Amino acid sequence: MSAAAAATAGAVTFVWLGMVLGISFLEAPLKFRAPGVTVPIGLGIGRLVFRALNAVEAVLACVVVVAVAVGDAPARVLGPTAGAVAVLLAQLAAVRPWLNRRSDRVLTGQDGGEGPRSRAHLVYVALEVAKAAVLIALGVCLLTV
Repeated sequence: MSAAAAATAGAVTFVWLGMVLGISFLEAPLKFRAPGVTVPIGLGIGRLVFRALNAVEAVLACVVVVAVAVGDAPARVLGPTAGAVAVLLAQLAAVRPWLNRRSDRVLTGQDGGEGPRSRAHLVYVALEVAKAAVLIALGVCLLTV
């Protein structure tokens, strides 16, 4: 793999990882602990933040895929690259619509949000953990190319 492609893919991978860690594992849970933040307000903020995060993630994923493809990456880089993209696609195509339906109900007053977390939320969190692990593996692979 060319040095420039590996450096680009590696840098973008670690930026992507940092965004996931900062938003998903810091901002998302902390916003509900702030004084005056109700479940509907937190959900409204969360929807905006995660829509933006997912849009940026899609761009970063495209940059990584192009750098890996153009750089003629070895097979050990292809698996984690595909894994990161697959997890992101699963989140965007399958889990986000499910979460949006629940948050729509809360935001329109049909569900006060006081009940237990939805299974969709737990699935999304599990996928975030998996994505973080795959991004770490990908970043390490790219550093050793």
